[in-house]
Amino acid sequence: MSPPRALISWSSGKDSAFALHEIRRAGELEVVGALTTVTETFGRVSIHGVRQEILRAQCEAAGLPLRIVPIPYPCPNGIYEARMGEAVAQAVGDGITHMIFGDLFLSDIRAYREQKLAGSGITPVFPLWQRPTRELAQAMIASGLEARLATVDLKKLPAAFAGRKFDSQLLADLPDSVDPCGENGEFHTCVVAGPMFACRLAVTTGERVERDGYGYCDLMMG
Repeated sequence: MSPPRALISWSSGKDSAFALHEIRRAGELEVVGALTTVTETFGRVSIHGVRQEILRAQCEAAGLPLRIVPIPYPCPNGIYEARMGEAVAQAVGDGITHMIFGDLFLSDIRAYREQKLAGSGITPVFPLWQRPTRELAQAMIASGLEARLATVDLKKLPAAFAGRKFDSQLLADLPDSVDPCGENGEFHTCVVAGPMFACRLAVTTGERVERDGYGYCDLMMG
């Protein structure tokens, strides 16, 4: 019997990458693709602001076919839900039965995902759920995962944090009010290496910009 087929909800960041790693280690699901929302207006991963060329390189390194869900900017919730609904229906048609999420402790986000997938034929899976986030961040770093901060919420962190490596020094420098994994939206990351990748991505840091209350570091394939 083959294991059930699953998609990973791929944000380009550390949580989805480590969720993929944990699922593969457990061996109970076969991950057959990555599902990512891309903001059409900018051609970048939604919220994280990561370029599509990096997204594609990540999925190639992870050995995962990429499924892009295009959304506009700004994106009304109705459009988001309709396009995600189409992607879920297509996945079901392809024999996929599970979707993996890297959520850590935000119960409203988990409940929303469970509600939207209820009755769809897709079962949500949360392999990192409620793991203490400081220990989880340290486990990610210890595993060999490498990432950079792509986006920071300027209400929570100075713009200079954008572009920094997600490493032990970063954890030491984060204010006490900031979750070590950025689960409250304090920052978002872009993974460039780790046990879920076949190779390290040659990613360099470009200019930093501020827009709509967020600081972005433009990461580029080097």
